[in-house]
Amino acid sequence: MPSIFTKIINGEIPCYKIAEDDDNFAFLDINPNAKGHTLCVPKKEVDKLLDMDEASYTKLMEFSRKVGKAIEAAVPCQRVGMTVIGLEVPHVHVHLIPLHSMKNATFQHKESLTAEEFEIVAEQIREQLK
Repeated sequence: MPSIFTKIINGEIPCYKIAEDDDNFAFLDINPNAKGHTLCVPKKEVDKLLDMDEASYTKLMEFSRKVGKAIEAAVPCQRVGMTVIGLEVPHVHVHLIPLHSMKNATFQHKESLTAEEFEIVAEQIREQLK
């Protein structure tokens, strides 16, 4: 059965898309730790990061770096944090989180955004990728 991320990649579930290339896909987390919290996922469904082949792993990290730099330019923050936990969805995903303090990295503090706010921040990040 496809993961929720595969369904997002395939357009079966809507998302606030940030970027896409041949191998990877980035979209805003709908339950963000901070405004601009983005997930980068490989299009090929793999459960664990360290089970990825080396080339795919490297491409995901390069893609995540590019998206992270765009987030850093678009969203005021001290820095963009990166974490890979992967317990909640069995599909590798890199969290890119604008950090204002350590509480943004704990996954215990969440922000609520309206659909309009999601659209605005997604567009701001996409603009930085151009």
